[in-house]
Parts: sequence; structure tokens; C-alpha cells
Amino acid sequence: MDREQARHRIEELSEEIRMHNYRYYVLSRALVSDYQFDLKLEELARLEKEFPEYLYPDSPTRHVGGEITREFRQVVHRYPMLSLGNTYSEQDVRDFEERIHKIIGEETEYVCELKFDGVAIGLTYVDGRLVQAVTRGDGVQGDDVTANVRTIRSIPLKLQGEGYPREFELRGEIILPHSSFESLNLQKEEDGEEPFANPRNAASGSLKMQDSAEVARRRLDCFLYTIQGPELPYVTHYESLQAARKWGFRISDYVVRCKTIDDIFDYINTWNEARKDLPFDIDGVVIKVNSYAQQEQLGYTAKSPRWAIAYKFKAEEAPTELISVDFQVGRTGTVTPVANLKPVALAGTVVKRATLHNADVIAGLDVRTGDTVFVEKGGEIIPKITGVDLSLRPAGSQPLMFPKVCPECGASLVRREGEAAWFCPDETACPPQIKGKLEHFISRKAMNIDSLGEGKIEILFDNGLVISPADLYDLKYDLLIGLEKQYKGEGDKKDRVVKFREKTVVNILNGIAASRTVPFERVLYAIGIRYVGETVAKKLARHFGSIDKLRMAGINELTDVEEIGEKIARSLLLWLELPGNIELIERLRSCGLQLAITAEQSPRKSSKLDGMTFVVSGVFGKFSRDEIKKAVEDHGGKNVSSVSARTSYLLAGENMGPEKRRKAETLGVRIISEEEFLKMIES
Repeated sequence: MDREQARHRIEELSEEIRMHNYRYYVLSRALVSDYQFDLKLEELARLEKEFPEYLYPDSPTRHVGGEITREFRQVVHRYPMLSLGNTYSEQDVRDFEERIHKIIGEETEYVCELKFDGVAIGLTYVDGRLVQAVTRGDGVQGDDVTANVRTIRSIPLKLQGEGYPREFELRGEIILPHSSFESLNLQKEEDGEEPFANPRNAASGSLKMQDSAEVARRRLDCFLYTIQGPELPYVTHYESLQAARKWGFRISDYVVRCKTIDDIFDYINTWNEARKDLPFDIDGVVIKVNSYAQQEQLGYTAKSPRWAIAYKFKAEEAPTELISVDFQVGRTGTVTPVANLKPVALAGTVVKRATLHNADVIAGLDVRTGDTVFVEKGGEIIPKITGVDLSLRPAGSQPLMFPKVCPECGASLVRREGEAAWFCPDETACPPQIKGKLEHFISRKAMNIDSLGEGKIEILFDNGLVISPADLYDLKYDLLIGLEKQYKGEGDKKDRVVKFREKTVVNILNGIAASRTVPFERVLYAIGIRYVGETVAKKLARHFGSIDKLRMAGINELTDVEEIGEKIARSLLLWLELPGNIELIERLRSCGLQLAITAEQSPRKSSKLDGMTFVVSGVFGKFSRDEIKKAVEDHGGKNVSSVSARTSYLLAGENMGPEKRRKAETLGVRIISEEEFLKMIES
């Protein structure tokens, strides 16, 4: 394919992918399968890599991410991001409507919208292209999160159609849908990290991540709801939103125009009931005057517009009795109190259990067995206890005490400085920790021994066959055949029996044998070191190359690795110092597992950069920053995140961080350009 053919194909694919994004995210009518879409995206990425002169800032491949942001620049809003006046009172809404009527003195039309429970964002477009994304901040200025927002596929990087202003700002809410939230929290629990309390917190935390590729994996979404600019082509808010939909923006399908106060309350009451059926969180309804001319006439207070108000729904809660509290031990040893409740209907489900989070929450609520407690669905997903009806407290009740020893193994609980959770330190003898680590070890993203799912690990543990992951590789046919366990069903689930028949045993042994070829980065993730998730394990494996080199690293060498902070580094050092873990590594080695990156797995093209460390900063002309970093690794070099005396080169692009340059000059670290780097690897 020559350059002209490549340019034509890149433009063709870009327009086709933008169209599919629009149909999927805006119109909810996909024309192709996810697999077909991914093939087109992969072809585009391959062509852009082969012909980098045709990699444009608004390419659909930018949705995949890869840019690293160390510091988020503060940006002053061109139009202040004012907050809305909030109310839980119907009378306040009536007073709002009456006040509008008195000031305007003529018929007024309103627009009612859902109030999304997410993170406010302002998107600036110039000549149909996204140029900046800024958070609300304090309303006057916010953080520039453009690199991360580019990864959200429902936000167009290039507009379609015509009629949009040359320059304008669209504001909306970045959210995390329930499905993405549940997947994210499941992954965090598997990695031994504290799960997010609700989707809003998760969305906010995701927007401020340094690695935009990781943001892309979290599957954020965005609804837009306000257009601002000096020359808007329409005279009403509703018309502008419908036009924005045609330009490629995701506008809520639940925006309606209302003529009367009764219409407004019909909308409020409908969504107060129906919100539990939505795939994302809302916490109320926003009512706006539709006419821009009338909005201008009504004006603003110092904090909010006079032409809009937010009616917030009361969180659905219900009283019920606290029967008892279980203290559950997770895979990483964290002890979590879980309340057992008298069953109560809440937000469309029957709630029997609720989290009490940790010892501080129990003490703050002063919750006791037998109390009548108020249960609420945090984020409409996770039931939690929010209060106690003290007037119904039984006489003689005693404060609920958090245990001092592990409820499973009896070891004394410990609490790390700066953390709220208590945990059991005896990971080698505590049954839930052992079983949790085994289940993590065989999971799909780790060793992928799927034939050992469905309760089989528990059977092996109960029969004393497997305590350590290394024990899996000692299993034989005669030990497994005939093992069985009966599981009692709960609710609608029937009782079931898991039995190790011949086919089951053969599949298990084949799966274990196949896992010996799993690459080192996944083995490192599988052994279950606290805070070492899938991404961290991959970075560590590729940086050090083997478990032996990782064991020799000190705190400075570890924190030099991109995205490895002191907390992760200290957790690694602590794990690697324990004799039992050293023994596990040696047993896994003797079982034939991959504890180093093999020549076949290594992406290396040469050894020209062996022993050299690079800090990459700025924007490059021929390659993306991720491609530059990959080239460093391909030729034997290592990427580190910060400049130090051990850094070989600072590879500088345009708009590089001034602090990195200053530090490199102070330490005498050589600063090289993209062209100089290319000469190093091509020579």
C-alpha cells in the first residue's frame, strides 16, 4: 500500500468508526458486532503506526488512550461553572415556578432533564474538534483532563454534520454505568484493593488517573446537557440539545418540554419510581427555563442561575432489624463487618445483608444487635446502614465490638497506619485467605485454570490436597477421582453436587499442565501480592524481566518503575522478604512455571539500549508517547517515571514538563530529541 492509498484508507476507516460510535452511543443502534468494530479499529491503528504522518489528533484510535499525565494543569473557565440550587421540597419547586412567572410576565416553557450522579465536565470544541476538557473544580477554574476524556467513546473527537458554531463549550456529566462499576470493583477486590463506594466516586477517581489507557479500560460514559458560546445558532435550550445530538453528542433520551407545574411534577414522580431501572445513577431532576432570552432576563445569583433548579430525590431507605453481624475475611486478610438483617424490600430488591465498612463506621453509628436500623442503597447498588432508631433500642443492649482476633484463624488483627481496615496477618494459615488466594491464582486473568472453578478449589482445600498454589502441580488422577461435595442452595437456587468424575479430573489436570506456559507477568499477578494488580504486574515484569531481578530491587529501583508508588513498593518488599513466599517462588520454579520473560515472549528487537533508563516527556511528531516507550523497551532500555541521578536520558518532546527539564539539567542527565533517539536505535 503506497502513501496515497494509506491516507485514503485511514480517512475511510476513521469516518466509518466515527459513524459506528455515533450509532452505538448516541442512537443505540449498532450496525456491526463488537468484534467487527474492533477489527476496524485495529486496522486503523496499524495503518497509523505504519504511516504516522496521517495520525491526526481527532483519530478514533485516541479513544484507546496511552498518554501519561503527571500533573493536571489548572484552567480558568471561560464561563463560570455555577452550581444549581438544590431542593428536596416540592414547595420550593412551586415557589421557583411562581417566581419565574412573576418576573417574566408571560408564558414560560420549561425543560426537564435527569440529574446524572457523576462528575461535571466542560468540553471545548473549535472548528468541530475537541480541544479541551476541564472539570468543574471550584467553579472558577478546574483541572485539564483532556487526555483522559478523549478515551470516552461517547464523546466525539470530531463532530459530524453541519451548523455547529466555530467555537463553543458543551457541558455534561461523566458517569460510570452500573455494569462498568461492578466490573471495576470486582477487579479491585481481586487485586486486594478497597472497592469504590459508588459509581460517582469511581468516575471521579478515574478522571484523575495518570494513565489514559487505564481510563479507557474503565468504560466511562458521558451525557451532555448544556451548550454555551458567543454565537449559538438556536434560541432555545431544547433546540440546541437536539442539534447537538445530530453533531454526534450523546444527549439523554429523557429530556422533555413542560408547559405547566403539573407537567413538571408528572416528570419528577415518574423518574422517582423509574430511576431504579436505569443502567446508571441519577439523584434527581433538573428544571430549566427553555428560552435563552428568558434565561438572560432572569440572570444569575453569585452562585447559581435563577432560571434553573435541581429537585433531588431522597435516597430510598427502609427500617429493619439488625439480627447479627458477621466479620468476613477476604483474600488479602481485610476483615469486613457485614450486617445480617431482617429481610426488607428496598429499591426493587429484597435486602438481607448490608455493609458496615469498618470499625470506625461501627463506632460512629453506635450500631448494636437488635437495633432498628435504616438501610439505604448507596449508589442504588450497595446496601449500607445509615443510622439507628434509638427510640426503639432494646433495653440492656451492648455496644458492638470489633474483634481483636481473626474470626477464622484466631490470629491477632493488625491495622496499618493511615488505613481504616483491620486485617489478619496470618495469610498462610487463615482459611478464607488461603482459599481466596487459590481462587485468584486460577482465575481467568491470572493462570486461567478454568476447569477448577465452580467450588472445586474448596473441595481440594477441605480434603487437605491444596493449601499453596504450588500444591496444584502435585495433584494426580488417583487423588482427585471420586471427590465430591454437596452445596445447599439459597433462595431460588437448588441444591447441587460437585463431583470429580473422570472427564472432570482429566480437564483439571490438562488445565494445570497448560498453565505452565502462562507468561511471567500473569504469574506475578496470580501469586496475589497486595496492591499488585494486572497492570502493575505487567509493568513490573517488563521492567525487571524476571522474579530474581525483582527480588534484588530496592525501594528506589521499584519506585522508578512507571506508576509504582511507595505503597506498592513497600508491599512488594514485605511480601518478598517472607520465608514462606520465597519457598513458594522456588516451588513454582521447580513446577516449571514462567518466572522470567522468555526470548519468545520478549518484544525486544535489539540490545542497543541495554542498561539505559529513559524518562519520556512531552508530545512527539512521529510517534505517540506510548510508541516511543515501547521502542525503548523493544531495544533493551527501561522506562522510568521520574528523573534521577540514575537516569541515562531525558527523551524530550514538545511541551515537556519544565520541572523534568530543570531536574535533568541540575543532575547532568543528557536531554535528547526524538530525532536523536531514532538515530540511537537505527544506527
